[in-house]
This record gives sequence, structure tokens and C-alpha cells, in this order.
Amino acid sequence: MALTPTRSAAEALDSQDPLAHKRDEFFIEEGTIYLDGNSLGPAPKAVFDSIDRTMREEWAKGLIRSHNTAGWFMLTDTLGDRLAQLLGAGEGEIVVCDTTSLNIYKTLHAALSMKPGRRKIVAEGTSFPTNLYMAEGVRSTLDGATLALEGRDGDRIEDMIDADTAVVMLNHVDYRSGVIRDVKALTKLAHERGALVMVDMCHSAGVIPVDLHDLNVDFAVGCTYKYLNGGPGSPAYAYAAKRHHGKFTQPLSGWHGHAAPFKFEQSYRQGEGARALLCGTQHTLSMRALQSGLAVFDDVEITDLYSKGRALSDLFVQLVESFADDFGIGFYSPKDGTLRNGQVSLTHAEGGYAIVQALIARGVIGDFRQPNVMRFGFTPLYLRFADVWDAANHLHEVMRTEEWKEDRFNVVNTVT
Repeated sequence: MALTPTRSAAEALDSQDPLAHKRDEFFIEEGTIYLDGNSLGPAPKAVFDSIDRTMREEWAKGLIRSHNTAGWFMLTDTLGDRLAQLLGAGEGEIVVCDTTSLNIYKTLHAALSMKPGRRKIVAEGTSFPTNLYMAEGVRSTLDGATLALEGRDGDRIEDMIDADTAVVMLNHVDYRSGVIRDVKALTKLAHERGALVMVDMCHSAGVIPVDLHDLNVDFAVGCTYKYLNGGPGSPAYAYAAKRHHGKFTQPLSGWHGHAAPFKFEQSYRQGEGARALLCGTQHTLSMRALQSGLAVFDDVEITDLYSKGRALSDLFVQLVESFADDFGIGFYSPKDGTLRNGQVSLTHAEGGYAIVQALIARGVIGDFRQPNVMRFGFTPLYLRFADVWDAANHLHEVMRTEEWKEDRFNVVNTVT
């Protein structure tokens, strides 16, 4: 079966792509079609020189002086302000630090500290598991605190926000399906009912337009190793709206969050602004890697990224739709590109895991999520329309030949 549109049509789209030159800024091995940037972005070529310079010049020669002369100590703030430009936040509202899990813990506590008469956290039952685990951890530290989950304790999160709700924890984008949630409307409702909102931006920052001021959320967190291409284990970030600065506390009161960290006072005094969300010494090498990832966005309009990302994923949907029913492939993501972040998730009742492994063997790298979801991320910075066509064609061949049924593709791997 010949797929339509044709590969020539996809190549024609590549020839008109205003972002085509950005691919050259990434290291992508020949023969690899990388559709897993929604889990881990590829390496920007600039990162190799940056890390080498940090190690050979700043660390080896500068030694301790580099905390000042190379700006190590304030990377939490300088990178936070750079990230704020992508996320519609203001100067001093974002700090880059720690992990998403730790930042969830800190921001949930911060929100609860501002609502002393309320003890309920409301969240989506379909949240990425670490979000729920951290919320459980927060609940365990506060007498009378409760955690209510949409889908378990109620059908709609809108109906679960009541007079005892201190904070609503939302995901801007669902990690399995790529569906974009109406955070702005939910935030407005939560505020009307006296609650605060903390939003997870892990699957939206760097791929769809985000304006934290317009969304009017109170706190936000996110990772930087997906669409922001910061590298494996790169630091996360935390946002606190300026209107709340000086009004919240959080329990991880480490020395970097102190108002005067180098006075070495015996008791803790909270720092100003979002710096109050800092804890201990941060990882400088990972910060430098993230700096290279963020630099890729310097000459890019996020609306252009979104437009191309939608077009890439729409092409994939169109191609797969032509043979999906023949092989029992379902669409977990909505087919309407306006409802998702560019990610397309498919299902297969029998072979989801094995199908992904068969594609990986062919150089098409996606990932699998239990129970039967095959995820494919269409990152516009480095993907070509011809890549999308080739990926769909490989999927068709894997299904047509029943290649996925081979024993070698049914050995469970803990990552994909």
C-alpha cells in the first residue's frame, strides 16, 4: 500500500520550512528518526564546547572563584529569567533548581502555607505518578490534610473545588495523550472559590505557547530535559507569581534559599521572590548544559514552533489513519491537532510494547506507556516532514509484516 500524502509531498513541505536550519544545531545520528523528544531532547551541538569549557577553564583553572567570575552561584536566577521569556513570566519569578518532584513538594507546601484554614489538595488522577506521590508526601506531613483525585473521588475537577480546597494541582498537558487542558478557565474557577493553582508545565514548555501571566496560575513547575533539550537529569524549575512573593513558606529551607546565604547565620531567614523556593547547592554542569538548550530558542518564535509541530503531528495522524483500522491501531490522542501539544499517542491491544521495540530496531525512536500506549513526540526544532513520512511507513511495515510478533521485541525493557 502506498501512503498518501506521498514522501515527495513531505519533502516539498521541508523545502518551505522556515525552521529547517535549526536541525543543524542538534546532534542526531544518521538513520535515526527521533520521536521521543517529549521524554528526552537530543543534544544541542553547542553543549559539547560549553561543558568542556566549564570543566577545563571554569572548574580546572577558575576553581572556587568561578562561583563569582563565571556566574555559577546565580545560574538559578539567570537561567530562570531566560526561561521566563519562553513562559510568559517576569524577572525574578522563576528559579531553575532541583527536580520536578522536589519543586512539586515545595510549591504545594507554599500554597498550603498561604491557606491556613484549608487542608485539601485537588489533583487529576491521571497525573504523572510522581506528582501524586509527592502530593501524598505533602499530605503526610500536615495534620488533617487530604488529597482528592479527579476520576477517583469525583468525576470532574471543577466539581471538587470547595471551601476546604487550598490548592489545585493541574497538568497543562496530559503526558499520555498530549491533550492540552484549559488551565486558564480552571484557574479562574479555583480563584473564585478561594483556592490556589499549581500547574505542571513539563509537556508544554518549549513546544506550545505558554503565558503564565495570562493563565494567572499561582505556582508552576516543570522539567527541562524534554522539549527544552537540557540533557538527562537537567535541573527543573519553579515559578511563583510575583503577587505572592514574601507571602509563602516552604519546608526545604536550605542555605541557597536564605536571605543572606553567605552570612552563615544560625537561623533561617527566607530569601526574596522565587528564590524562597531554592534549597541547596545546584548542579553547575547540568546548568551549563541547560544553558545550551535554552540558547537554541534565541532566534525562534514559539508560535512558529507550535505551527510546525501541529503540522508534523497532523501529517502523522493523516498517514496512520489510512491503515490504522487494518491492524487494530487506535488513537489515544485526539485527532484534532488544536487539542494536543504535538504529541500523538496510539494504542494496540496486543502489541503496543513490541511494536515500539520493533520501530526502535528500525531507527524510529518513540516510547511506550502502560497499559498499551505508544507515544510519538513531534518536536519542530529538528524533525522534518520527510522523517514523519518515513516513521509512518516503518510503522505500516512493522504491522503489515507482523514483525512486532518476533520474540526479540517482547522482552520487557524498564525504560521504553
